Amino acid sequence: MAAKKSSTPNRGFKVADQIQRDLAELIRDLKDPRIGMVTLQAVEVTPDYAHAKVFFSVLVGDGAATQEALTQAAGFLRNGLFKRLHIHTVPTLHFVFDRTTERASDMNALIARAVASRSKDDDAA
Repeated sequence: MAAKKSSTPNRGFKVADQIQRDLAELIRDLKDPRIGMVTLQAVEVTPDYAHAKVFFSVLVGDGAATQEALTQAAGFLRNGLFKRLHIHTVPTLHFVFDRTTERASDMNALIARAVASRSKDDDAA
């Protein structure tokens, strides 16, 4: 017997996208001083909608402290999602600090230094 396919293709992606948008608004309203300027990079939802990994980065502040604050506020945020989303199961939120933007910035700085030193070497020759 063939596996039953979802009636709406990519529903998981749509739910994850909606969770990301709603969480961004909810996080903006949090009063915790450890939570600075947070950017939600992505949300991955399990197929049964029981868990959601929320990848975030911070513009200013400590990523570890922000992750701890968001983890402590996860119940409050989940409750806020429950009021906004119209799905049977609202996922448990797991926050993951995403260092991709930091690494990209570091790589750009390294490339800029390499290009600058190469142009100095070319000028000296």
